[in-house]
Amino acid sequence: MGENFLAKMHEVTILLYAFCVLLYFIDFLQNNRKAKQWAAFLLSIIWALQTVFFLLYMIDIGRFPILTLGEGLYFYVWIIISLTLVFHKYSRIEFLSFFTSILGFILMVILTFAPFRWQSEALAQNLASELLFIHITMSIVAYGAFSLSFIFSLLYLFQYRLLKKKKWGIQLMRMDNLVKLENMSYILNALGMPIFLLGVILGLQWAYIKIPHLSWFDWKIVGSFMLIGIYGLYLYVKLRKEMAGKSLAFYNIGAFLFVLINFFLLGKLSAFHFWLQ
Repeated sequence: MGENFLAKMHEVTILLYAFCVLLYFIDFLQNNRKAKQWAAFLLSIIWALQTVFFLLYMIDIGRFPILTLGEGLYFYVWIIISLTLVFHKYSRIEFLSFFTSILGFILMVILTFAPFRWQSEALAQNLASELLFIHITMSIVAYGAFSLSFIFSLLYLFQYRLLKKKKWGIQLMRMDNLVKLENMSYILNALGMPIFLLGVILGLQWAYIKIPHLSWFDWKIVGSFMLIGIYGLYLYVKLRKEMAGKSLAFYNIGAFLFVLINFFLLGKLSAFHFWLQ
């Protein structure tokens, strides 16, 4: 596939995302069910287009496309949308799709206009081992779980603010209770953290085999273990009931900000993730 085709594909997706976010915003302000239905329809189309494109691209290059930063980011967005559609179908949590659409839109803009290449095929072929494949896949799935957990914490704080100011409007009536929002955030982190931990272990095993003189003080390695510690502490304080409610939601938001730092910044500073340079 040519780079022009990739660019056009991303531009079309961004336009659909923009309309999707606009419709969700109209529903957010006016409780417009028709706008919400159209937004959900557009989000399904975006997911279908991304799935088809992902499969065609995989067939074209002959491997699962997650070995470069651009490919990994695209797969990350696909994971977020997939989880959003599942939650939309089975839980009907209000405003989740709105916030995840905003996040997906931002990531697609970064993917389209950021100055990194989608692939370096010769290098990708050298890196394509089963350990690396599983490591990257598990890490991105964990990032998707952390992302949705972050959205639930935002929804928690938004509803908490409405309740505190006694704004008994339509938006408050449409949202789930605070306990459910906090529990969903916890469940996603409880799933994401062990998946990420296993992914890191497999990645280190691959690096030990493939990369001579690997430094254990590499930025990416240190950042990944810090991330495990941050989410491990989240699970600990939640289970011990030492932190809950508003404080736990703020903690989770801060944890997700470190996810973004670990994914974007520390990967660029790392010798361990040198294919992302």
